[in-house]
Amino acid sequence: MGHLDHAAYGWLTPVLSYVMASIGAALGLRCTVRALAATGPSRRNWLLTAASAIGTGIWTMHFVAMLGFDVTGTEIHYNVPLTILSLLVAVLVVGAGVFAVGYGRERGRSLVLGGLTTGLGVASMHYLGMAALRLHGHVSYKPLTVGLSVAIAVIAATAALWAALNIKSPLAVAGASLVMGAAVSSMHYTGMMAVRVAVSPSDAALPGATAMQFIFPLAVGLGSYLFITAAFVALSPTADERAASASAAARHVPHPVPTAR
Repeated sequence: MGHLDHAAYGWLTPVLSYVMASIGAALGLRCTVRALAATGPSRRNWLLTAASAIGTGIWTMHFVAMLGFDVTGTEIHYNVPLTILSLLVAVLVVGAGVFAVGYGRERGRSLVLGGLTTGLGVASMHYLGMAALRLHGHVSYKPLTVGLSVAIAVIAATAALWAALNIKSPLAVAGASLVMGAAVSSMHYTGMMAVRVAVSPSDAALPGATAMQFIFPLAVGLGSYLFITAAFVALSPTADERAASASAAARHVPHPVPTAR
């Protein structure tokens, strides 16, 4: 069995991955809150932004953490198509869960459906990303630990969507995002605790790309997307702010002066 190191760069990758998960969660929850206060195309657009933010944040968290993953006795490469597919799965399945909450008529039922869908999407992204690993050896998993990681993903997703439905203030959303970031990180490292690698030393070249060739540039790009989108959402007025602005403008409209006849 190869020795597994989940933090080859010390605390750098765990802390940075937690930050990315929390930013994605904060942005996604804030967009979901905006969506629930909107109607028509505006609601759909906010939900699309929420799905892309949460999915991108979770994916970036996973692969930033994987930058610190090392196995003694073998290099690690990544299958590029599978890695990109894991990103698409994260965004699409999380999107299905977010839309279930955004358009559901019964909140309790929508919350259960959305949490289950989103949680399974998070777990699917994680294990699809792990399937993209290419190394000299065989990867196996401890089933009970895998099951625990999936349960954590579902509980975390359900709690996050509950927060989106019930928490409105930016400060409360920020707190919920920190909790969700911790839950997603816990799911990742619980899943990694399930991993076992039987190394088969070889001089053969591995297929795929190294983390620094592919994962790092993509993670930087997606992280930049999250920061830019967060700035846009922060500067975009809420429905209450728009209503207050319209009301103030209406009060200051000059009334026509009657003309003498």
